[in-house]
Amino acid sequence: MGGMAQSTVPTAGSDAGDRSGVAGDAVRRIMHIASAMRHYQDEEIAALGLTPAAARALHELDPDRPLPARDLAEQLRCDRSNVTALVDKLEQAGLVERRVDPADRRQKTLVVTAEGRRVREQVRLVMSDSRLLGGLTTGELATLRELVWKVSDGGCPERCGES
Repeated sequence: MGGMAQSTVPTAGSDAGDRSGVAGDAVRRIMHIASAMRHYQDEEIAALGLTPAAARALHELDPDRPLPARDLAEQLRCDRSNVTALVDKLEQAGLVERRVDPADRRQKTLVVTAEGRRVREQVRLVMSDSRLLGGLTTGELATLRELVWKVSDGGCPERCGES
């Protein structure tokens, strides 16, 4: 599994500890997995010529619905000035164009170009990379997916399940 150390999972009756200890161990393992996934993603995003932030911005844009930069800033939960720099990078790379909004000529929208659509699809594939889960059976994957959905429904905004 990509250099991750194999370890045995504590079982009931072993030294698993109380609920708090088990939960803490689970959170630490989730953080470890997330870090490893982020590492792989960052490498592949860099190979596409993007920064992680620019890739996320491109991923958030809907190629079929142009969006004002302020709306992208809201989606990314960041300051508009940061989005301006990200859009500048995406525009320089030919992935996004700023165009006048036909509905409100005072405003510009962000339009994903044909090349942007192609790269956006590659970003989507990178963000869906499941190499760390390769050692799981289909049944284990289904159980993991069910548990992750159960946890994410508990504190994650509705948008977590999208894409």
